[in-house]
Amino acid sequence: MTRFEQREQALFLIFESMFSGNDYSEGVALYEESNGKLGEYAKYLYDGVSGVTEELDGIISQHSNGWKISRLPKVNVAILRLAIYEILHVDDVPDSVAINEAVELTKKYSGREDASFVNGILGSVYRSKN
Repeated sequence: MTRFEQREQALFLIFESMFSGNDYSEGVALYEESNGKLGEYAKYLYDGVSGVTEELDGIISQHSNGWKISRLPKVNVAILRLAIYEILHVDDVPDSVAINEAVELTKKYSGREDASFVNGILGSVYRSKN
């Protein structure tokens, strides 16, 4: 299974948890019951994002220039949480890869206009990190 596919799995879990309130183990069990085996990297990302959601949301709010996080499409918030987590907490993934994969996920699940927005926020996060 590719890293992109595992990011996609993690995205589904992050997105689902925004509505269900399931904790990590419940989310993983439900996913695997419905969809089959979950990749180890997907589990790692989901667990990591779950542990720092408030931090990630604060970063999204800080870089979204006047947009309240509650007004953003939920799928975009889930993608941003995933990508920002990778940028800030995963050392073996280049920041440019995390950003590009997030933009591709946004194009697939949200829309082209949203992809530009997500890219802009992630670019801002990247610049503030360095």
